[in-house]
Amino acid sequence: MAFRNMFITILAIAVLPAQSAGSKKFLADDSSNNALDGWHYQEEIMNAMGSVLGCGGQARPEMLASIKKVLKPMWRTLPKTSHGGIHTSRIDRRSLRYLVHRYFMQTSSLLIRGFEPTRPVNDSYWGVADILSQVVPAYVESVLESKGAKKHGFSFEDAVSMVVALEQLIIDSESSLLDKVYADQKKPTQRSLSYSGLIQVLEAYMVQWMVDGEPDDIELLLRNSTLVREVVPHFDDLMEFAQGRMKALLYANHHGIHSSLGRDIWTNKFSFDDAHQIVGGITKSFQSYWQGECDSMKDALVKMDVQSTGRIPLAKFYKTAISTDWRFGESEAYLRELGALDESSSWLGPQVIIPNYVQSTSNCIVATSHYLVCCMNECEALLGEIEVAIGAPTATPAELINVVSNMTGQTTLDDDESPKFLPHGALTLQLEQVAKTNGGTVPLHGRLFAQWLHYVFPRECPFPHRMGMVSSVTPSQYGQEYVASAEDMKKVAKNASSVILDALSKDELQWMSQWSPQEEFIMDYSSEITMPWYQRLIIGCGGLLLVTLGGFGGINHWGKPSPKSSMAGKNFMV
Repeated sequence: MAFRNMFITILAIAVLPAQSAGSKKFLADDSSNNALDGWHYQEEIMNAMGSVLGCGGQARPEMLASIKKVLKPMWRTLPKTSHGGIHTSRIDRRSLRYLVHRYFMQTSSLLIRGFEPTRPVNDSYWGVADILSQVVPAYVESVLESKGAKKHGFSFEDAVSMVVALEQLIIDSESSLLDKVYADQKKPTQRSLSYSGLIQVLEAYMVQWMVDGEPDDIELLLRNSTLVREVVPHFDDLMEFAQGRMKALLYANHHGIHSSLGRDIWTNKFSFDDAHQIVGGITKSFQSYWQGECDSMKDALVKMDVQSTGRIPLAKFYKTAISTDWRFGESEAYLRELGALDESSSWLGPQVIIPNYVQSTSNCIVATSHYLVCCMNECEALLGEIEVAIGAPTATPAELINVVSNMTGQTTLDDDESPKFLPHGALTLQLEQVAKTNGGTVPLHGRLFAQWLHYVFPRECPFPHRMGMVSSVTPSQYGQEYVASAEDMKKVAKNASSVILDALSKDELQWMSQWSPQEEFIMDYSSEITMPWYQRLIIGCGGLLLVTLGGFGGINHWGKPSPKSSMAGKNFMV
């Protein structure tokens, strides 16, 4: 729960809707053109967003190169659209959304509202409350909603341009708070500030950025530095982090890396634009600074996971919260809403899924109206390594096992062994079953492969729930019931079976009881998979039979009595 027991980190930053200054041609339906011309598209979108991006709407070459470097491996493995039976070099709408989400999770662990993977999206529904639709209506109207884009898809340059726009919009979303801080401290935005003057601004900014509270409460905090250090963990360290951003800007200005206001370079003064750039940099790099807290939380959970299943009995989770670690106090209902609870086995009882919990919105350190700063998704690096090695939308089981066999989740320095795949082991058989369901190859961006990755790296890769079954609701959105009462935690913690389970082996636990055979694609794989639907249905039912017969090496496999599983009929959790 990070430090949400102390306060809920929600900040409502209002971003003024910026109407496009673009031409009517930009807003018009481009139905006369069979494809969106890449150069024309970029010129038009940059002109339309000139007031947002600044500098004439031009992104720096090094910025574009950095974005392309991150996007390229993912792009190669996304299935492309087809037109008239011919493959294009474009992706569909859902793929674009998926690509953008993963870019920001990989680079800064920012969860952009409206791009959450739990949010259902189809050809006619982009997702509510996304930052683009609020800030640049013309962009959404002309590109995301255009018939040409819907019909033929989006190019790689389209995806790069979208990331450029979002990166700047995220930085600009801090403007209203920064303006407020300047006004509160009676500092004109036209006047440059000294080093100490900007420190005062950043102290007030960080408090209001991270703390959810009524204006009177915030004012009380700003007047009482002792109280701030009680409410905001490691506040002095946070300010050192902010000062590091200031020093980095000074260094860049002195060495001509960035342009600045002439005399300010030599007098160590900071303009409002400098302050804006600093807080934008704080947003983008804050997760890497805070990752130590995420690692500490995960280490505490891993110590409870004695069988390395990536799961902890809820009883043990609450017992730890009561006795030693205040962080683990979310209510059972809220954990279920977040998809962090495995309830597939009545014998094992409810279990907290480590990666789903660590990466859940309850542990996002900052939550604004447009984005959340969350713990790093460790599975992104693993999936990225697979994408680089495969370089295609699908792969055979043998290819994937060959790649994954040489990878390691590296949960700890002592736990760096690569996964082992027996020829007839559960993981091998299950991957082969996924391939049979999809015409002989495994789609890299389907739910079943994500599920398989979870069981290969159970502490790093989250369990993929079916679309719409869980949500990314924050504690403040969920309400006061997000915290379990002391009475409820004590009641669950008394469950003695969690201690008995520690003596059993991983296989004896039937630890893959949550596996379900339902495939779901994040994007359109129809051009990659040619197997008839009825054949996929038959094979899918065969996969379900494999689960039912205990093909995962569970207790039945060893000839011992197997408790009944509560998985049957519980589609809401799989």
